[in-house]
Amino acid sequence: MSNPKRELNTPDQVTAQPDVYHQEFQVQFDYPVHFARNVLASSDPLLASVFDRLDEQRIHRAAVFVDSGLAKSRPGIIDEIKEYFHTHSKTLELASGPTVVPGGEGAKNGWKAIRDILWTAGNIHLDRQSYVLAIGGGAMLDAVGFAASLVHRGVRVIRMPSTVLAQNDAGVGVKTSMDEHGQKNFIGTFAPPFAVVNDFSLLDTLADRDWVGGIAEAFKVAIIKDADFFEFLCDNASALKNRDADTMETLIRRCATIHLDHIASAGDPFETGSARPLDFGHWSAHKLETMSDYWVGHGQAVAVGIAVDSYYAMRKGLITSEQLERILDGMIACGLPVYLGYLSRKTGGELDILTGLDEFREHLGGRLNVTLPDPLGDKCEVHHLEDSIITEAIEYLRTRSAK
Repeated sequence: MSNPKRELNTPDQVTAQPDVYHQEFQVQFDYPVHFARNVLASSDPLLASVFDRLDEQRIHRAAVFVDSGLAKSRPGIIDEIKEYFHTHSKTLELASGPTVVPGGEGAKNGWKAIRDILWTAGNIHLDRQSYVLAIGGGAMLDAVGFAASLVHRGVRVIRMPSTVLAQNDAGVGVKTSMDEHGQKNFIGTFAPPFAVVNDFSLLDTLADRDWVGGIAEAFKVAIIKDADFFEFLCDNASALKNRDADTMETLIRRCATIHLDHIASAGDPFETGSARPLDFGHWSAHKLETMSDYWVGHGQAVAVGIAVDSYYAMRKGLITSEQLERILDGMIACGLPVYLGYLSRKTGGELDILTGLDEFREHLGGRLNVTLPDPLGDKCEVHHLEDSIITEAIEYLRTRSAK
């Protein structure tokens, strides 16, 4: 006697198109961004509570990586970390002694630092539920975050940004990266952190260059998203340049919040489209960094990029000439440049900076999409920039800076 043929139930998704099964699911991301001071004081419970925020009832094992620049300017930080973990040993465990890794753009320029971090993670046997605590500037956070996103397809990362730029921008977002193939951020992953702890006390030993560099990112978001914040920056430029802590903390909180709100509400947190409002001023900034072999800091490059694109917006009637001057005067008063000689460098009679547009277009996915203020405090997207106006902008900024 033959067995009857058993028919399988066909899911609804298959019935319409038998050769296609449409898969769809959502992944929820959430992470806190704390603003505090002196987090590494052994009596302060914040950092320990961040590790334990899921209430998993276990000891949390962590590898700690420290930016070499921070370790140099704050020599006692390694001992502070050890003492903190010792004090909170009921919930925290150091997988090994804190590891000092390169800081600055060298941290993410090529594979050596990344391989070293991966090697360390393997040697101390980090598992899928282990933590990486990264304490440093934006480039170092990018490098450590990128390496950590590859270990077991991603271990939990807690970021403690130690520069203004990292606290108000690079350290609070969802991206990691490294520089490769002659391009900034050519390689990277989208890997939201487990948590971010902005410890304002880590800014106390910053060099002036790094202190003011992060202010450029505040101008970036203010010009295209928040006119009141822009006026705050201009009105408080002297206090910011002269390292008034309260004013800087206000800037960092507001700037970081604008970035976080954009990531959460703009509808494209992993940048699958071509619009990148938070890259206002960045097409030329990234090129300036690579042209200078990263001698030009990211914040300084962004300030110049903002100046170029703001001039372009003025020439297109999107902002007034008075608003352009307010932008330039505000950044200069904060200690930021609006022109660098690399802008005027030419090869074969052509401005080298213009190749940055093609690189930016490739980074976006093939279609140029540049954000411009329209009007001040709001934005528009354009898909073509005229070389003649960019050239005009560079000459204007050169002449203005010379005066």
